[in-house]
Amino acid sequence: MPYVTISTVRGILDATQKKALLERVTDLLVEVEGQGNAEFRRNVWVRIEEQDPSHWSLGGMQPTNEIIAGTFGAIGADGLRVARPKP
Repeated sequence: MPYVTISTVRGILDATQKKALLERVTDLLVEVEGQGNAEFRRNVWVRIEEQDPSHWSLGGMQPTNEIIAGTFGAIGADGLRVARPKP
């Protein structure tokens, strides 16, 4: 019974991306560990663990909510990415 935890910075993935990631990681584990047996799917646990940007550092730089929104786009109250205006 595999348990997979994906750690990421809060604000990078929107609800649609999380759903796709959970589904695709599950599919991959069924294919590889479950050897394609569809029944194996019910034994696969996948969890996305999000932490505040202040808990992360990349090259000594801590991301901020503003940097994340500027890079990936903001996430609305509905959990989906807000379309950025085109230049």
